[in-house]
Amino acid sequence: MLKRILLLTGLIILLSLSVSHLYSQQAKVGGIIDPPEISAGSTGKILITYAFPEGMHQILQEDYFYFDVEDITGFTFDELIYPPGEVEEDGFVHLYNQATLTRSVSVSPETEPGTYKLTVWAGYQLCYDSGACMMPQEVEIELDLEVLPGEGLPAKEPILMYLFFALLGGVILNLTPCVLPVLSLRAFTLIRDSQADKKKITLNSLTYSLGILFSFLILALIIIVLKASGEYVGWGFQFQNPVFVLVMTSLIFVFSLSLFDVFVITAPDSKVASKMTSKRGLAGSFFMGVFAVLLGTPCTAPILGAALAFAFAQSPMIILTMFLLIGFGMALPFVLIAFKPTFVNKLPKPGEWMNILKVIMGFLLLFWAIKMLQVLYYQLGGEGLFNVIFFLLSLAIGFWIIGRFIRPEVKYYKKVLALIIAALIVVFTGIHTLSFDDPGERGINDSDIIRGRWQEFSPQRINELREADIPLFIDFTAKWCTTCYTNEITVLYSDDIQAAFEEHGVELFVADFTRYDETIFEWIQSYGRVGVPVYVFYLPGREEPILLPEIITKRMIFEVLERIE
Repeated sequence: MLKRILLLTGLIILLSLSVSHLYSQQAKVGGIIDPPEISAGSTGKILITYAFPEGMHQILQEDYFYFDVEDITGFTFDELIYPPGEVEEDGFVHLYNQATLTRSVSVSPETEPGTYKLTVWAGYQLCYDSGACMMPQEVEIELDLEVLPGEGLPAKEPILMYLFFALLGGVILNLTPCVLPVLSLRAFTLIRDSQADKKKITLNSLTYSLGILFSFLILALIIIVLKASGEYVGWGFQFQNPVFVLVMTSLIFVFSLSLFDVFVITAPDSKVASKMTSKRGLAGSFFMGVFAVLLGTPCTAPILGAALAFAFAQSPMIILTMFLLIGFGMALPFVLIAFKPTFVNKLPKPGEWMNILKVIMGFLLLFWAIKMLQVLYYQLGGEGLFNVIFFLLSLAIGFWIIGRFIRPEVKYYKKVLALIIAALIVVFTGIHTLSFDDPGERGINDSDIIRGRWQEFSPQRINELREADIPLFIDFTAKWCTTCYTNEITVLYSDDIQAAFEEHGVELFVADFTRYDETIFEWIQSYGRVGVPVYVFYLPGREEPILLPEIITKRMIFEVLERIE
């Protein structure tokens, strides 16, 4: 009997030690709310970070790796966002060193201002690198969230400064590579009309400006709706949609064809033409303003980035105000021309050179269309790209038919027949060629974008290098961003800058945002930006990153590299 009691006691002790061992290793769990102060009616993020003990890791299984938040009236919590990890031989995704889980929190507009405590239950299951896993564990932490009045802004935010940034950023947006082609075409139109009466110049300039303001109004409303639905949105987000990129590519391509005189639509007779000239001219000016905004959204001008980052975090009224100010800044040069038409007289006089300029503008738009094709390649794959090219060929044929037969001297029934044939060619080709499958199914490899010493964006690798005090540089870019492309060709990928990076032992990373990536977008937001380009240095001995402006120079890079000891 005594032996049985001793044996049972030993088993209990052994079991207790085993259980104790299973819980002896723990992860360090901490959390923050970003931003810590959220206006009623706005959204923020809860970030829970797990630091794993040496020699251990976490397998990405949602049942054992999560965090839940206690329900509070007035707060809505979105789905968990998991970080990318490494797929090991066992087929599971492994997370090493540390990992951060993210969940959006939306504050109802009716929520009373004040400090709220959010109770978070964070679960995890540690596994040894050798393969054995411990029992699942869960810890409870509390986070403080300060809710501000929804109608106003934090007193510390210099709202007037950001309003000025929005206006000035809109003006500078005209000088970005995205908008310059349209601005050149608008200048071309002004020169052509310089001999016309001042009233016509005023009306066309104001209509062009109205097209810009209308486009920014629509863009602001879309962002407000998407943000209210819990979606993450950023500047130029629409270019991550292949359908939108295809539409823009087609418009640019057709526009370039018109500059090469592939098609020219004229009125049926001179009387009708004389009546419709002003209407058609105003409609063209309005569309040109819309077109300028659509092409301008992939670019973030200097100063504009700070204004946008501020606007995206505010209430719908502030977003609307900021976007209209950006639009007014972009339209400002033409508003001045509208009220002072004599400015046009300072432009060169019309002549043969205008025909040459028109062809140059056509080639410039073709170049932009090719850049859009590059974006579609990364979104749709090689097969999808060839299908788009076939579709563009059908557009060229269709508009050639229109240009050939839609003329005053051609009989009415032939015009109708030509329109039907052109439409059938385009529609038939589009139905049988275009497809918008998930790009992952088309075999696009992100390593295609890496050049030389540049590495694919990896938060885990970046954190490891920072802990080891190794300097690094991150290029947040996208194929649809012309400012990014210009900076890369003229600065980042130049031989002398590459040599300087190598000399100082700087690790280089490319964060490609051509297609939407939740992790990359969160990193962009963490730097107070809402769109690309973003250029970030991490130097040894410095906790805070060094951010460069949207348009960079070699001198800026060299000045930062000189700080590396």
